[in-house]
Amino acid sequence: MQPGPGMPNIQDILQQAQAMQEKLASAQQELEDVEVTGTAGGGLVTATVSGAGELTALTIDPKVVDPEDVETLSDLIVAAIRDANHNAQKLAEEKMGGLAGGFGGALGLPGF
Repeated sequence: MQPGPGMPNIQDILQQAQAMQEKLASAQQELEDVEVTGTAGGGLVTATVSGAGELTALTIDPKVVDPEDVETLSDLIVAAIRDANHNAQKLAEEKMGGLAGGFGGALGLPGF
């Protein structure tokens, strides 16, 4: 059965879907390889995460280490990690957003 006017060819759809899948896999690998930082306390605590959001490093300036105030240090660590994860999420949206949005357009299907 031949596609009618305005109907996409199934071979074209399959080729476009495979190309999108390859681009998506490539973008995911790029995200895993990149490192993103987040800070808190004006740089006193710095968290580094992979583009996929995995914590890879944590740097704490000795000035913020106060045995009498561990709560502040804990808050700064949490804030730095949240900032790093937020930055990683923004990066992922930039890299993957265009691919996900282009998938439906590539297939000619609304809402895909």
